Amino acid sequence: MKNRLLPAAVVAATIAILASLLIGVGIGPHLAVDVGAHVFSVFALAALVLRWIAIALIAAYATSRRSLTGWILVGLLAGAELGHDAPAVAAKLQLLGTIFLRLIRVIIAPLLFAVLVVGIAGHPDLKKVGRLGIKSLIYFEVVSTIAMLVGLAAINLSRAGESVHLPPSSATAETLNVSPHSAVQIITDIFPENIAKSVAEGQVLQIVVFSILFAFALALVPEAKRRPMLSFAESLSETMFKFTNIVMYAAPVGVFGAVAYTVGHMGLTVLLPLLKLLATMYIALVFFIVFVLVPILLLARIPLKQFVRVAAEPVTLGFATASSEATLPIAMEKMEGFGVPRQIVAFVLPTGYSFNMDGASLYQSLALIFVAQAAGIHLSFGQQAIMVLTLLLSSKGTAGVARASFLIVFAAATSFHLPMEPLFLLFAIDQLMDMGRTAVTVLGNCVACVVIARWEHELPAHVRAATEVSA
Repeated sequence: MKNRLLPAAVVAATIAILASLLIGVGIGPHLAVDVGAHVFSVFALAALVLRWIAIALIAAYATSRRSLTGWILVGLLAGAELGHDAPAVAAKLQLLGTIFLRLIRVIIAPLLFAVLVVGIAGHPDLKKVGRLGIKSLIYFEVVSTIAMLVGLAAINLSRAGESVHLPPSSATAETLNVSPHSAVQIITDIFPENIAKSVAEGQVLQIVVFSILFAFALALVPEAKRRPMLSFAESLSETMFKFTNIVMYAAPVGVFGAVAYTVGHMGLTVLLPLLKLLATMYIALVFFIVFVLVPILLLARIPLKQFVRVAAEPVTLGFATASSEATLPIAMEKMEGFGVPRQIVAFVLPTGYSFNMDGASLYQSLALIFVAQAAGIHLSFGQQAIMVLTLLLSSKGTAGVARASFLIVFAAATSFHLPMEPLFLLFAIDQLMDMGRTAVTVLGNCVACVVIARWEHELPAHVRAATEVSA
């Protein structure tokens, strides 16, 4: 039964869209003139009914598959349809989106604190691995920063957010444009003076800095005294993961209310920039692979064909599942099969999944600037640089969190007082974006593994021989 639901929904949606297009391009008005207004109204009503039938069939399919992503799509479609058909009703549904945003906002501070403390103080190799740890972290930060800059350049070139035409927030404009901070003030504002105040005001960068310093201090405490606090952080981290999962069950309702309200006020044209945003991100990901990862492999004298054959399976799995953690076992197995020593694989890959999220880094900078563009806010180079720095620090250690990249973008947008409406548009297509960014993150960590092995002069003879033959 469920295998028939999706094709039926596609057919109904296709017919409904064609009927709507016929009305929109002027054939409908001609019918009204030729055969009467009654026939035209019937024609329009039939198109409306078909659209709702298509949405109902997609909802039935999502229910049969027990798919949260499917229900988020249903929320997007139903919200857009209600906003188009009944703008007055849709205008009253902003409450649903506001509640969901509040639930998301309350996650940010404890989540960042917990994952950063566990990721830094709880990593047994950070203090002992010495040279390998330093080389790995340097590589991770350089490549992640390049990924963010690629995303930043891509969205500034495509300007996908400018087509959204959301009304600019006067408060946001005042915060970002009227009183630009000096370099000294910007640097000073990174460091918290009262962590409770930082949490209350949503100062994400200050929370991150406090968490990192706290984690390093905890790592210096003797094991007997460190373990209780680390256990608390691990427990808090797991609890926040579950909290996040619970909140995400409300996502379809939140998306429905927010999209209905937005479309009711601004029309269906507000959804068109999403296609441009998707194209921008995937082009940027391909650019990053071709002009960053491939040259890194060539400079490290890694045989490309051999590496591609080995990395193809974990990368494909990452794209299909949109989960980098699901690929970790197979990626470790493939990298060992490629010839990377087990001790390097065991350190670089798990650490990379917290500190070297190339695809996620590219997405985060692209998405955050998209939000600003959608609000009509012009950001200077300095303001964009501070945003990238915030993302660079706040994204560490969150790989295990559901919708982690979206949560980081949400936190940064809150910190910079950006409007929330564009975030719902991002969330509605997050699964499509997550597939691409996860695949690139997996590929980036496989590249890091072989490059650092080369850097340590620990690739085996057969890989060196293959390199020499390929050269």
